[in-house]
Amino acid sequence: MEKVRCEGSTICYSDQGKGEAIVLLHGFCGSAEYWEKVIPRLSGSYRVIAPDLRGHGESDAPLGAYTIESMADDVLALLDALELSKVTLLGHSLGGYVALSFVQRYASRLTGFGLIHSTAYPDTDEAKEKRLKSVSTIQNEGINVFVDGLVPGLFAPGTVESSPHLLERAKEIGYRTPPQGAAGVALAMRERPDRRDVLSASELPVLLVAGAEDRLVPAERTFTLDKPSVTQATIAGVGHMSMLEDPERLSEIIGDFVDKAVATN
Repeated sequence: MEKVRCEGSTICYSDQGKGEAIVLLHGFCGSAEYWEKVIPRLSGSYRVIAPDLRGHGESDAPLGAYTIESMADDVLALLDALELSKVTLLGHSLGGYVALSFVQRYASRLTGFGLIHSTAYPDTDEAKEKRLKSVSTIQNEGINVFVDGLVPGLFAPGTVESSPHLLERAKEIGYRTPPQGAAGVALAMRERPDRRDVLSASELPVLLVAGAEDRLVPAERTFTLDKPSVTQATIAGVGHMSMLEDPERLSEIIGDFVDKAVATN
């Protein structure tokens, strides 16, 4: 992992391959390692950059308040440090929320963007209560207990039965999330606004990917936009974690989208 300083914090990132630049943002209690099966499939044709978001992985996890906006600013600082004028920005779950904040303020830096098992909707009241319970669990019982409860629901039921090693890998990555980072980001997700207007107003190519068996973000919360610039894709047999459950299919979808996005710019 390489490092860059972003407004006083260190952001660690993977940077592999050459060509058109793709930035992959991971989900909550993940890291750049979430993309470990996707990066090798893409880096032969593209430059693939995958940061550990603030509060995750090897990046700094400062104490205090986190915001989705500050996490998007970290991504901007990373692009500036790498002297990348334009990239395709794709975010998984939490990473999608960060991507939308980036689009809202820095769209000129993008060739296209996408939400992978993510949504432009804000948290429901029920989800906001769950965020507070998550913070309580993290603070009182520890990150391992929280991750153990989180991970099984991320995968399709069939994956849970047939591929327990994928769940163990997701847990292994999750256990390395700094507790203060996980708590801070949970509260940041709780406070994020409705960004459906950002999605609908954008003139950029958009990729929306859903898992047919995603129990966290069902397809109808991902597919909130249908116009010629939007590519919708549903991956069969996966839940919220297609990058681990079916990395080959996800990589094909990403590659096709990037090629199309670059061609329209």
